[in-house]
Amino acid sequence: MQKFKMYIDGEFVEAASGKYFDSYYPFTGKVWSQVAEGGPEDVDRAVKAAHRAFTSGDWAELTASQRGMLVHRLGDLIARDAKKLAEMEVQDNGKLIAEMQGQVNYVPQWYYYFGGLADKIEGSVIPLDKKGYFNFTRHEPIGVVAAITAWNSPLLLLAWKLAPALAAGCTVVIKPSEFTSASTLEFVKLVEEAGFPKGVVNVVTGFGKDVGAPLTSHPLVRKVAFTGSDATGRAINEVAAKTFKRVTLELGGKSPNIVFDDANLEDAVNGAVSGIFAATGQTCIAGSRLLLQESIHDEFMDRLLALAKTAKMGNPMSMETQVGPVTTRPQYDKILSYIDIAKTEGANLALGGGPATRPECGDGWFVEPTVFTGVTNDMRIAQEEVFGPVLSVIKFKDEDEASRIANDIRFGLGSGVWTSDIGRAIRMSEKIQAGTVWVNTYRAVSYMSPFGGYKDSGIGRESGIEAIYQYLQTKSVWINTGAKTGNPFVLK
Repeated sequence: MQKFKMYIDGEFVEAASGKYFDSYYPFTGKVWSQVAEGGPEDVDRAVKAAHRAFTSGDWAELTASQRGMLVHRLGDLIARDAKKLAEMEVQDNGKLIAEMQGQVNYVPQWYYYFGGLADKIEGSVIPLDKKGYFNFTRHEPIGVVAAITAWNSPLLLLAWKLAPALAAGCTVVIKPSEFTSASTLEFVKLVEEAGFPKGVVNVVTGFGKDVGAPLTSHPLVRKVAFTGSDATGRAINEVAAKTFKRVTLELGGKSPNIVFDDANLEDAVNGAVSGIFAATGQTCIAGSRLLLQESIHDEFMDRLLALAKTAKMGNPMSMETQVGPVTTRPQYDKILSYIDIAKTEGANLALGGGPATRPECGDGWFVEPTVFTGVTNDMRIAQEEVFGPVLSVIKFKDEDEASRIANDIRFGLGSGVWTSDIGRAIRMSEKIQAGTVWVNTYRAVSYMSPFGGYKDSGIGRESGIEAIYQYLQTKSVWINTGAKTGNPFVLK
């Protein structure tokens, strides 16, 4: 039984309460570790440490180039320990080792990219309409950042926040999900090894009401970067607004994956399966609404069901496994409840529809890959995020109906379009209200490309050059080079 302490002001420490809570391995449903249960006192200590590091000391004195070198070094250490970190993530969240190994191998690129960007952020000289003045702008770090991450991809989602925040010169207090804290606490050892000064990066573990809420409302926190449910994101936004904190919110999705009759059906079927059954559907960009043009519906469904039936379930540590367990018991129960809702609403169950009882699934929290046909877009199964391996299939006639169905939702995170017509691809990319539109592919992300949502799917963007400006504020500097002061009671 492993025990994990919090990391505050350069030290691994127990919670002020001395309490620990259990963390479960989803494949077995059994406790595998214990994590320090933080509270408001721990949050206050961590935020004050981050504030001290931001306002004085070694971190505050570093040049942008020196910061960038530290961030780059952190990327090197992650690459060195990627295998160990990936295995710990699987132990904690039950996702496939193939998926998590790929993610952690890719994570260093965020630190390399933003480390290189740290000293490339330039202000501007403004050609004013007024003589006798010199005006320029500078971009300055916003201050202490609260980074709150979700349980489905802890280190990847943390990189999206931490790399630009550090490159910008901010300091950070991390609150990982209570379901998946271990990999973040293992990762923060590398922050120390890389040579970051004390207090620059802190980790407080625990539950939302005890850690997340006081962290979000703390007066010294100037920005909150959050990935998670839209309900929690809404609450964070309301609290942050009271003290005018900046927010980046990457929230839920109910993404449409749209297949037209001129698409390459083999590629589209693979894309549809990848969109919903990869990662056991536990991803905010899951293509959980499959929109099929009427003329290809039956053939497409035959192909899709045949492929989905071959999915190998079982031990997530095996490279052969394709569908792993659900990460948490509450989420497992939620998914099964939505399957019952869909049946009650009149959707046609075409595949799966319950717990996986295969011997290779053991005692873990497994749900069979599930497909519902005959779904209409007003059903709850089509409107609400399930966050599991449950696919809703909806027919459409033409482009106009496809875009109308795609947009008839309060979310707008991801979307897919499958077509061989480049004109159609461009038209649909213009019509769809979503932060990402994939054409003839799905679930592609890069540290170089901005990611975020429309509508209830969030505020702000992560990754790409745009992301670093989420952690900076612009200052305008005016210098009088010889202008007469004039009337002191009149605007210059």
